[in-house]
Amino acid sequence: MSAGSKRDRHGNTRAKTAPDAPRGRFHGMFEQFRDELDEHHDRRERIVKASRDVTAHSKKIIFALQRVKTLNQEFPPHTQRDMDTRMAEITTLLQSIAPDLQSINRHRYTWPLRCLEELVEALSFAHYLRRQTLITPAEAQAAVPAGIVLTPHDYMYGVFDLFGELMRFATVQRGEVLPANAEDGRRTILRDIQALGCAFEMLPEVPGQEFRGKMEVMRQSVRKVENLGYGLVVRGSERPSGWVPDMKDEAREVVEPV
Repeated sequence: MSAGSKRDRHGNTRAKTAPDAPRGRFHGMFEQFRDELDEHHDRRERIVKASRDVTAHSKKIIFALQRVKTLNQEFPPHTQRDMDTRMAEITTLLQSIAPDLQSINRHRYTWPLRCLEELVEALSFAHYLRRQTLITPAEAQAAVPAGIVLTPHDYMYGVFDLFGELMRFATVQRGEVLPANAEDGRRTILRDIQALGCAFEMLPEVPGQEFRGKMEVMRQSVRKVENLGYGLVVRGSERPSGWVPDMKDEAREVVEPV
């Protein structure tokens, strides 16, 4: 079966262009533009796919870490194995796109690379649980493969998200929330999250809705841990032995008139 003929809007058969038709003055230039755009879209597609997988692995690391029971100790063997396996997968994924992020390309694909914020969140959460200190930018950079540069934005916004994980961990492991006992001098999540929150409050404001939104979520996380500590220390003495406050009940009782 022969191929159909091309027709114009009036239905008339269009004349076929001779194969040896002369090229225009700008033909080569537009072919170069076409090739550059094709390379850009292919590069972006690779980065988006890798970023999606890195985000998924980072979230699963965080989920595993939320099951840790205590602070300032090494992780259980099964948790450490899970984290090591997922970090190896993340390294492989990031190495596959490292050549695509050289020179100015790193800043052309800022939005697809939001996975690095999620990765910093996972790294900072693991670092805090194991050492009860905040991960430094240099330590976070050392955990990613060569060729992938963590920007100040990646680090700061990843640590912003750490507040939410500390709040969730404190809600489950409530024995780590109470203020340090004067006898043992042990630091707790309550004091750590307050100190970190104060440090973030002193940051110069970054223009944009994203920064303001992150700051508000951070303040909410700090207040929730403070309310939880308040319920355990003050109101817990009025309750039966073994009682722990429910966060929903706490929120409801705050808004009810006295």
